[in-house]
Amino acid sequence: MTEIRPRGTALRLHKALARIWAPEPGWRGWLTTSNNNDIGRLFLCVATAFFVIGGLLAMLIRAQLATPGSAFMGPDAYNQVFTMHGTMMMFLFAIPFFEAMSMLLLPGMLGTRDLAFPRLGAYGLWVYIFGGSAVIIAMLMGLAPDGGWFMYPPLTSAAFSPGLGADVWLLGITSIEVSAIATAVEVVVTVLRYRAAGMSLSRMPIFAWVILVVSMMILTAFPPMILGSLLLEVERALDWPFFQVESGGDPLLWQHLFWLFGHPEVYIIFLPAAGMIGTILPMMARTTLLGYGWVVAAAISLAVLSFGLWVHHMFTTGIPHLGLAFFSAASTLVAVSTSVMIFSWIGTLWKGRVRMELPMLWLLGFFATVVIGGLTGVMLAIVPFNWQVHDTHFVVAHLHYVLIGGYVFPMIAAVYFFQPLLTGRSSFFRLGGVAFWLVVPAFHITFLAVHVAGLLGQRRRTWTYDEGQGWEVLNLVASIASFVMAIGFALVILDIAINTFAGLRGKRNPWDATTLEWAAANPSPNYGFASIPVVRGRYPLLQDPDLAQRIARGEGYLADTSRNWRETLIVTTTTGVPSQVVVLPGNSILPFLLAVVTSTSFLAPLFKAYWLSALALLGVAILALIWVWRLAPTRTEGLVDAGHGAHLPLASETADPPGWWGSLFLLVADGVHFGSLLLGYAFLWTVAPNWPPPSYLSPDFWPVTAATGGAVALALAPRLMPRVIGRGGVWLPLVIGAAATIALSAAAASVMLARPAPASDAFDATLWLLAGHVAFHAGLTLIMLGYLALRRIAGHALRIGEVRIVGLWADFTAATGLVALGAAWLPGVFG
Repeated sequence: MTEIRPRGTALRLHKALARIWAPEPGWRGWLTTSNNNDIGRLFLCVATAFFVIGGLLAMLIRAQLATPGSAFMGPDAYNQVFTMHGTMMMFLFAIPFFEAMSMLLLPGMLGTRDLAFPRLGAYGLWVYIFGGSAVIIAMLMGLAPDGGWFMYPPLTSAAFSPGLGADVWLLGITSIEVSAIATAVEVVVTVLRYRAAGMSLSRMPIFAWVILVVSMMILTAFPPMILGSLLLEVERALDWPFFQVESGGDPLLWQHLFWLFGHPEVYIIFLPAAGMIGTILPMMARTTLLGYGWVVAAAISLAVLSFGLWVHHMFTTGIPHLGLAFFSAASTLVAVSTSVMIFSWIGTLWKGRVRMELPMLWLLGFFATVVIGGLTGVMLAIVPFNWQVHDTHFVVAHLHYVLIGGYVFPMIAAVYFFQPLLTGRSSFFRLGGVAFWLVVPAFHITFLAVHVAGLLGQRRRTWTYDEGQGWEVLNLVASIASFVMAIGFALVILDIAINTFAGLRGKRNPWDATTLEWAAANPSPNYGFASIPVVRGRYPLLQDPDLAQRIARGEGYLADTSRNWRETLIVTTTTGVPSQVVVLPGNSILPFLLAVVTSTSFLAPLFKAYWLSALALLGVAILALIWVWRLAPTRTEGLVDAGHGAHLPLASETADPPGWWGSLFLLVADGVHFGSLLLGYAFLWTVAPNWPPPSYLSPDFWPVTAATGGAVALALAPRLMPRVIGRGGVWLPLVIGAAATIALSAAAASVMLARPAPASDAFDATLWLLAGHVAFHAGLTLIMLGYLALRRIAGHALRIGEVRIVGLWADFTAATGLVALGAAWLPGVFG
């Protein structure tokens, strides 16, 4: 039976929660906070700043192309500007912006108090800021990269791109990708485990489904790009010839790795916008989403298909005809999944009563734009047409139709829609409507003209053009319209800023929305909900109009603040039944410090300070150990009262704590990274012109024995620990595990010693990478085993969850170690 609390008791509850969840005062609070509201706002502001910078660079491009033979910029400056424009928009704005919106909105949508790993989110924010700032500073110093945002070698190799520009891009963007992976892990675990009681998978908001799919795409699409950046940076710094044809490499390897990331990224950017549309459109139509299950299925299928399209960008590179046919068909097939979403949204409008508020205007702008972008995408999927317009401005226009019309317009709609929730204020000044009528028509004038210029043969990435080509009027019109569009975007930002600080205080739910985030106070407090709600349907506020009041009175789960914990609920993955109580960490400077040393390890090689990079990596290990040590509980609490008569275990005392889930999905990304390395190895083996190498590596008996024995022992050691934890006999498994990691490292070292000159041939360089993978993960597992040993020495009981986390990493190290060393040795055995 639900307990009804008096008003005074509810008020005391809110005050206690505000005290428990409060950040530190002053500027230090911004460095130590880990709350999703604070981190999300910072993410949003920084991503918007990068959008403004990218927009200014776009205006420089259009000013240069407005007239033939323009002297506004020289070729070197133009190359830097268009490279940085693409980099800003693709890496520093698009993905971080929707990650920021996810951080701000997802806990409310799911009915939880924060994301799964608040400090990991703060760490990702600071790594993103430091990496993006490094790229901006390099541009201001005239050291920006000039090889395009796609960085194709050999143009970007040390021979053709000397200086720091390409290195800044490779190292800075890689650090930003690490930030994205950290956020993706946090989002996946949050959606799967941190939800309101009763919120099964089938009751999740559509945005939660979409962002879950997108986060899994990030975990599987970003690792190939990280590997490619690592290979190119190592080639530039150490002359390991991964992309040098004369030494067994191949520059096409970069294109495969880059577009394995690059084409899924288009859908990584589009799908969050689709999730926002599925959330906002039903409220604008005063109805529910038509075809919820179909939209979820379409999002999943689009994600899967996106990984089969990367050669879509390489049709002119000499791909065999069978491959061209396959990738052309796959590229066309994505239109089916997208059409399911489009027809679902049209049907939603058809069955509802549409109100033409500002968010709806921007959604109509989306419909008018994305259909054209989708149709030109289907055109580019047809191989003969693709050959004709490849690397022309037709492709540039298509890309902008998809990314601006398909992403920016819905995100502007989302900001206006959720502004009352995020700021507590409603729009008063009406600049937004003016901005819409400036942006959308000007956008179409700009990029329809660019489409036509591309069809007439204007090449992309060229800094000028001659008179008499038939492009003069088109470019002048496009440039004038682009400046009008820029004014419109500036008015959008100004309108949102003014209404955020000077808008009128509005009611809690001005749109009469039916999803759970609108049950919280406006703006959302740091603790989100006074109590964790119980939901019984997909539209909680529609099915239970009084739910917000009952949540505020503390009639849900975890309304007791006597423990002074930042606590929230963990539920079963599929059914949403409460299963655990998790205590979230408080304010800490550790995420900021760890981001500083992480960024130092990435950026120190710019100045050839490899010793500093190694020292920073040591700092990363030390700070990570301190981080984990401080989070580990020192006593057993047993079952705790969660409310509603439920007594649940703490997550840290279970076999599957959040850290286990986080490690599982982080290892998914790690496994894709390793798989990409094997794919690159196989590609060079089968395609590279100067392959096979002069000689293969023939293993000796002892390295094979050490690798086999070490892998078996490493897989065995964590499995022995649960059997002996209660008896205190954990030292034998720990010693076995440590010895196993040393054996694997020795086997990896034997590969390096047998091939001491990785700069001589791409085969030898690849062997060093395979051996390095084994040694790195063996060392990482050894550190984890050392952590367990230190916990035991300090007198703390080891918990089954900790052991299972180490077991995941040990199994991964053992399995990939055997595969990597086998890939290095087997050619010598059978060759």
